Amino acid sequence: MSKIDLHVHSNFSDGKDNVNKVLDLAKAEDVSMLSFVDHDTNMTYYEALPFAKSIGIDLIPGIEISAYDFKRDRKVHILGYNYNLDAPNIKKLTVPLLNRRHQHSLWQIEQIKNYGIDVDMDKVMATVGPVGVIYKQHIMHAICDEHYTNARYTTKYRTLFKNKGPASGDIEYVDAIEALKAIRADDGYAVIAHPGQLNSYDLIEENAELIDGVEKYHPDHDQMDYEKVDALVEQYDFFITGGSDYHGDFGATVDIGLDDELLSKTEALFR
Repeated sequence: MSKIDLHVHSNFSDGKDNVNKVLDLAKAEDVSMLSFVDHDTNMTYYEALPFAKSIGIDLIPGIEISAYDFKRDRKVHILGYNYNLDAPNIKKLTVPLLNRRHQHSLWQIEQIKNYGIDVDMDKVMATVGPVGVIYKQHIMHAICDEHYTNARYTTKYRTLFKNKGPASGDIEYVDAIEALKAIRADDGYAVIAHPGQLNSYDLIEENAELIDGVEKYHPDHDQMDYEKVDALVEQYDFFITGGSDYHGDFGATVDIGLDDELLSKTEALFR
């Protein structure tokens, strides 16, 4: 049975691997349909499409917009699929967002240096992808030899970037409502990513008319999340999506590809 994965990341954002490596891994797992949803950029699709075609993987235009639910003061990630590739409305939101992220990362590097940790910029830039935006993962790669899942990596990350650490703080994200509207305006499907991870359920119910689907299958979701998503799908006639949230060595260890039969209806939308 072929598999599908509608949530993978590459080095176009905060994934470690380039698109060809990700696609090779997907092919080895019998994935027939895949979507790169790199944060705040749709450029991955153009790079990945020729190789995806050559190995027989249907590639779906995707993006994961880093948004914010200002009413509840929490992050929310918005997935967009099958949008107009010119994406003028999406880019109006995401291009400035990428610039804010990069400038903030440069500021974080200076704070870490002032804290007493040397940051080799050549090592940082060695893992930055084609978009040229620095993420925290690139900084951590330059200052920590341990894997993402190692306790020493986690401790250093939290010390620097969380809990009032020297490089803590965040950028101004896109309003979630505006992100949903932008995806729709570019003729795409707007999907709420991993609502269990970021507690986005209230946002979904209040803005159902702007939403096409909900990500049900995600490594951070449990049975309770499945039941909550199923209830929303039944009430609002959403479709469901799912994926591995693969980041290579910059994320949790996961296999690319899902083979759940419930995704067959979603797959049919993109054929």
